[in-house]
Amino acid sequence: MDNVSLREMLAPFVLPEELDETLLECVRTHLGLLLRWNERVNLTSVREPEAIVRRHFGESLFAARQLLPRDSSQSVCDLGSGAGFPGLPMKYWAPAASLTLIEAHGKKATFLREVCRALPQLAGVNVVSTRAEELTGHQAELVTLRAVEHFEDALAAALGLVAPRGRLALLIGEGQAELAISLLPAGTVSSIGLPASLQRILLTWRRQD
Repeated sequence: MDNVSLREMLAPFVLPEELDETLLECVRTHLGLLLRWNERVNLTSVREPEAIVRRHFGESLFAARQLLPRDSSQSVCDLGSGAGFPGLPMKYWAPAASLTLIEAHGKKATFLREVCRALPQLAGVNVVSTRAEELTGHQAELVTLRAVEHFEDALAAALGLVAPRGRLALLIGEGQAELAISLLPAGTVSSIGLPASLQRILLTWRRQD
């Protein structure tokens, strides 16, 4: 898949001029590994390359564009990373950010490490193969959560990772928004619809303390 095709597919999510060669090379490498690994490890139920670019990379880059300046050096923690979304594309967008990927599933964590090895320019990425509840003393300025099982438990774990005055960003279905808001502590909540989707949103909560 060439850069022209990638820019066209990602255009609803990110301005084409913002998609530099380094970012596109990261997407292409990640996508190639994902397609190969997905034949033997169930990383995503989405199988078509074009659909993976739009659904996974596009949504993740859209979230990154809303949450992080390109030169951001914030600490980011992606809970339940799976195949690396939204965490890795956020790192492609903001290379100076410090990224922790939390993935308890051993084979998925191995895949994440393989992507990082294939992209030596990704300095500052830590893959943690454990459950969030077992982490001690780890907090980040931005915590992300997307498409996880046991949503209520995962949300509680994610909240515990948010640093003082930090943010939690959820990429969820619109139908989950009411439940999510009811479970969040006092803070500032905002939401925005995801491009090319009538049912998915980016919901952001900022801690007040």
